[in-house]
Amino acid sequence: MSPPSLLLLADTILILHVLFVAFVVLGLFAVYAGYFLNWRWVRNRVFRIIHLCAIGYVVGQAWLGVVCPLTTWEMALRAEAGAATYSGSFIQYWLHSLLYFTLPEWVFVVVYTLFGSLVLASWFVVRPRNPSR
Repeated sequence: MSPPSLLLLADTILILHVLFVAFVVLGLFAVYAGYFLNWRWVRNRVFRIIHLCAIGYVVGQAWLGVVCPLTTWEMALRAEAGAATYSGSFIQYWLHSLLYFTLPEWVFVVVYTLFGSLVLASWFVVRPRNPSR
């Protein structure tokens, strides 16, 4: 593959990564907002299971010290393309800045665990509907 193709694929993975993070974060806010605004869709069992599994996966990775496969894949593609730094587009720069922070590992474990606990608590505060309803 040519370097431009590799970078396009890396950018696509970065966008998917940002969308995954947005789903996890905004999904929790939507559940609690939906409780107060009486949005029926936030009680959808499939949505809630997918949401819980998504944050569960992140928390599990953090506890095991595993780097997200999307991050690994994106960085490998950039390295193969010869792009060591983010000198690309404005969108690329800000999407990358949004996702990656330089903090001690334990901070991420604590934050992900607390956030995952809030998602789990939402199952008891805003109970999902049974499929028959």
